[in-house]
Amino acid sequence: MLETNAKSLSEIQADPAMLALGALGWILTDADRASRMLALTGLTPDILRDGVSQTATLAAIIGFLESHEPDLIAAADHIGVKPETLVRARVELEA
Repeated sequence: MLETNAKSLSEIQADPAMLALGALGWILTDADRASRMLALTGLTPDILRDGVSQTATLAAIIGFLESHEPDLIAAADHIGVKPETLVRARVELEA
């Protein structure tokens, strides 16, 4: 039997880091939104490349979405979770 390291959808939705990465993917689908995130968070492309696995970076990504509720709702919908789930993920990442 073939083993895989792939996570199930429920595992991804329960993992704060995976949720933040999904949110980042959604943010990056729109150049204006991506530019706004960089401007408002102080993140840079280099920080994202080098620090995307750091909890502070991941929390900043979700925090950016929280600052504009329509984006939070749209990103959550895209990922397939409730907005509250993203907020909890940020809280967990900051703990």
